[in-house]
Amino acid sequence: MALRASGYGKAGRGLSVPITALLRAVSRKASAFRVGQSDGIRARTAASSSRRKPPCQDENPFAAAVAASTLVAVPAFAQQAPLSQEKYINDRLIAARIADRVRRECPTYGARMVYAWGQARALKRYALGKGYSEAQIDAFLDSKEDKKRIYAVAEDYLKRKGAKKGDAQSFCAIGDQEFASKSYIATFLVKK
Repeated sequence: MALRASGYGKAGRGLSVPITALLRAVSRKASAFRVGQSDGIRARTAASSSRRKPPCQDENPFAAAVAASTLVAVPAFAQQAPLSQEKYINDRLIAARIADRVRRECPTYGARMVYAWGQARALKRYALGKGYSEAQIDAFLDSKEDKKRIYAVAEDYLKRKGAKKGDAQSFCAIGDQEFASKSYIATFLVKK
């Protein structure tokens, strides 16, 4: 069973062992233990002994699987970018902040709170799926610097769209623009 470069995720993120190869190796050894010393096993062993075996094939397949999985996991996590640089997550957090500002400043818009909660859970699942730990996610969400950065980007967007502090109509106009363009920001809002 050989390690190969992974095609999973971004190129060069780590090594992986094909799961099917691991399962085949484990099931092959398990079936040999179930059958015992039958002629079929001896014949297969004799036929395969003429071929050169990889070094890990003679060892316990479960130990090989565990060792291979540790080789797979370590490089992928070692090269992982911080959550503050994860574009997908940051863009969605910024959009949620923009929608929050619009609904707080404009009296004609309300929040879709259950939807927003579901989107937050989906983002957490996305981050966990990308290999980030619960501790990394919590640290990112608790980071005052990241919060300030996200808020600043949202405020910059609102200013570029024409929002003025204390002018509710300017925020309502942005909400109308977001609804007209059917943007992700509009999905957090509902007209009252």
